Amino acid sequence: MLTFRRALVAAAFFLTIFYLISSSSSNPPSTTTPAVPKTDADVETAKHASTTAVTDKSSSGANAAQQNPQGQRPIQDMSRMTLYEKLAYQFPYDVESKFPAYIWQTWKWTPAHGEFNFRDQEATWTQQHPGFIHEVITDKVAVHLIRLLYASVPEVVEAYNALPLPVLKADFFRYLILLARGGIYSDIDTYAIRSAVEWIPDSVPKDAIGLVIGIEADPDRPDWKEWYSRRIQFCQWTIQSKPGHPVLREVVSRITNVTLAMKRNGTLRGVVDKNVIEFTGPALWTDVIFEYFNDQRYFDMTHSAGSIDWKNFTGMEASKRVGDVVVLPITSFSPGVGQMGAKEYDDPMAFVKHDFEGTWKPESERHIGENK
Repeated sequence: MLTFRRALVAAAFFLTIFYLISSSSSNPPSTTTPAVPKTDADVETAKHASTTAVTDKSSSGANAAQQNPQGQRPIQDMSRMTLYEKLAYQFPYDVESKFPAYIWQTWKWTPAHGEFNFRDQEATWTQQHPGFIHEVITDKVAVHLIRLLYASVPEVVEAYNALPLPVLKADFFRYLILLARGGIYSDIDTYAIRSAVEWIPDSVPKDAIGLVIGIEADPDRPDWKEWYSRRIQFCQWTIQSKPGHPVLREVVSRITNVTLAMKRNGTLRGVVDKNVIEFTGPALWTDVIFEYFNDQRYFDMTHSAGSIDWKNFTGMEASKRVGDVVVLPITSFSPGVGQMGAKEYDDPMAFVKHDFEGTWKPESERHIGENK
């Protein structure tokens, strides 16, 4: 029997349900969806001045990540991705972000250790970059750091561990840390002459640049092949990058794939020092950069007079911008070498001094002044 009290309770119950239903349908959450960040830069080629909005179309995983601008990327089936796509998904590239305030260096010991013998060089990086996080990573720490950063891409960890020479791991580490975290990598035997704040010209917006590189060699001589691997060779003892840059993504992917293939066929142990430049060193680095400059996934080449190659950079004395990359002249990272047009340490374009101590070599083979 429906009493007055029960009728009141029932009425209150239905009124509450009606209120909840009507409020949820008429008052959606008040949130503003931010614009989806661009995956890659608005780029311009060295051949023409027009800029074209370029989207990284190379990875389904990276494109899927753009669909959710709230920072929570949808879960993807990475088993169906190529290694390149996995890296794009795990380390997305946003050219409009800031350059991370990190300085990464590697050596056998940290500055806290009594046997650390690069104190003067290491100190210049801290002095020129107050407020930056400056880390000197030892070999033991590097192993754990790579394992942490690339836990979701185990083939990269396997390749790093499989590399048979310390120099190979040293090369690989710089690409890996910059791909995952960005910032500046510089060899431990380098001096910071000027702050990285000065590396990009004031006329170039920093939110349009994701990679800063320098020329290592510009050998304008007939026998250049006897001394260098490439007619224009970009140095990789000092690099500045934003996380996820496609050049780093390609380098990491290529080294990983080649290393694991050699491991499977039993040829990895045959790699010797003379193979390093092509395997992980400046030859590979230079090749990938030139490939990037001519990659239609990132650059509109329809109005280009031809491929971008060494002729666009030989003899340059000021920085050049190619899309989202700033290329610095040989003076910037190799001042005072006395050849190939490099100027002295007091030149306004001199940013980093390299001692060329061959820190990657065993102690018995190391000679001051010897180039890599």
